[in-house]
Amino acid sequence: MELDIGPVGIWGYGNWHGDDAAEAVAELDELGYRALWLGSSDGGLELHEALLAASRRIIVATAIINIWADPAARVAASYQRVERSHPGRILIGLGSSHAGMTQGQEYRPYQKMVSYLDELDALSPTVPTERRVLAALGPKMLRLAAERSAGVHPYLVTPAHTKKARDILGPGPLLAPEQKVVLETDPVKAREIARATSSLYLVAPNYANNLLRMGFTADDLADGGSDRLIDAVIAWGDTDAVLDRIAEHHAAGADHVAIQVLTAGDYGHGPLPRQQWRELAAALKART
Repeated sequence: MELDIGPVGIWGYGNWHGDDAAEAVAELDELGYRALWLGSSDGGLELHEALLAASRRIIVATAIINIWADPAARVAASYQRVERSHPGRILIGLGSSHAGMTQGQEYRPYQKMVSYLDELDALSPTVPTERRVLAALGPKMLRLAAERSAGVHPYLVTPAHTKKARDILGPGPLLAPEQKVVLETDPVKAREIARATSSLYLVAPNYANNLLRMGFTADDLADGGSDRLIDAVIAWGDTDAVLDRIAEHHAAGADHVAIQVLTAGDYGHGPLPRQQWRELAAALKART
């Protein structure tokens, strides 16, 4: 069964175990978002299954399952369980995560992904090729995704990266970048909110190396990110500014953009940004 995740979805990192999580995913469904990407996903998929049960149409994607921590057999069995209960509504995102999350194994992400996909393909039943995507950034992983998955879910990227990814993938595979956004028009406040999150990623070698490939410098990556870098990877301003950035990704070849709304406060532990989701949904509807 082919998945239709639509042009825009929500990237959710935070308190999805809270009391309002079921209510929130049901509202996302009604607002017209076609996909919810859950950050730091667990291969058991229990949370994903609960959110699917609380909604009617939305597709829930893992973003991502850490291939160093979750065995292929567990992921395949969990996928089959959820697919039986909610056919056509689960998408498996797989990624090689960071060097510090390898459980003592040598960090060779490309080789690990190849062997992991080999393990998946040796299982029956398994996660079908058309129901898995890779968290690819560099050229080798992008090419692997085009050969052995439905497509890619790049994280912390610009429309320029989206263009390069599409050139490597070709016209067929799904290209679904994540895009962080801050609905704040004051530049100082917006960048402060942005840096509180971006600083966590700019010290990770995989993201740092990708940003350097994209033309940023070591100075851009220092101290939570230069204004140039922050403005390039995080869309801030009013809803029109955010929608303009989403449109840039689509023009560069993206099929789908997963919006991650950033707000002031402790990243990942505050309330879900439901009001911002409503404002963006209304703006998307008006622009369409």
